[in-house]
Amino acid sequence: MAATRYAALEIVVQGAAGARAAMAAGADRLELCCDLGVGGLTPSAGTVDAVLEAVEGRPDTVHVLVRPRPGGYVYDNGEVESMCRDIRALKAQGVHGVVVGALSPARTIDLLALDRLVQAADGLTVTFHRAIDNSADPLGQLALLEGTGIARILTSGGAARTIDGLSVLEAMVRERPASIQVMAGGGVRIADIAGLVQAGVDAVHLSAKVTVMDANPAAPGGVVQEVDFTSPDLVARAEREIALARPA
Repeated sequence: MAATRYAALEIVVQGAAGARAAMAAGADRLELCCDLGVGGLTPSAGTVDAVLEAVEGRPDTVHVLVRPRPGGYVYDNGEVESMCRDIRALKAQGVHGVVVGALSPARTIDLLALDRLVQAADGLTVTFHRAIDNSADPLGQLALLEGTGIARILTSGGAARTIDGLSVLEAMVRERPASIQVMAGGGVRIADIAGLVQAGVDAVHLSAKVTVMDANPAAPGGVVQEVDFTSPDLVARAEREIALARPA
C-alpha cells in the first residue's frame, strides 16, 4: 500500500439542502449535479446560485458537473460548444471549479475537446470525471492529462465499484503526473474508505445519499417517485473513516 496523507472528502449533492447538510457534517468539497439516476447532468442556474449562497464564505467548495446529456462521453462539435457555454456561465456565477470529460470513438481521451473545455474554464479548477474509467486503458490515459490544465481525476480505477479497482488506483497514485490529484469515486461504501485512503488517494468521493419514496404522485394514476436526500450521518461517518485512516 502507498503511504497515506490527508485525503479530502467530496460529497455529491443535487441542491442547497444537500450542500448545507454535507458541509455541516464534515465535507471538504462538493460536486453539484442533477439527475444522479443517469449518472449526473449539469444543474440549473438557479440551483447553482442557491448552492453558492448555502456555502458562502467557503472557498474552493462548489465544483459543478458539466455533462449535457445521459449516455456516453463521445461528443460532437455542437455538444462541446454547449458545454463550453455552460462552463463560461458557471464561471460568471462564481463556482469554484467544473467537472468535465470527453472521449474519442476509439475510447481515448478527446484532447481537442478537453482543451476547449479547459480554455472555457479560464482558470477554474478542472476535474476530469469518470469518463476515464470508460477509456480502454485508464492508467495509460492518465499520463495524457499532463499539461492539459486538469487538476484532478475522479476514477474508480476502471472498475464498476472503486474498491474493486484498488490495484489500479494504487498504480495511478504512483504513476500520475505530479500536477494531478487522484480522487477515488464510484460505488463507494463507508466500509471501503479506509482501504482507499491507505492506497494514497488525494480524495474520496461519494453521494452519501438515502432514497425515500415521494408520496405525492408525479402523474395521473398515482405514480410514486423516489427522491434522494444527502444523509448527514453518512457524511459524518465517511469523514470519521478518513480521519481514522490518516497516519498518526
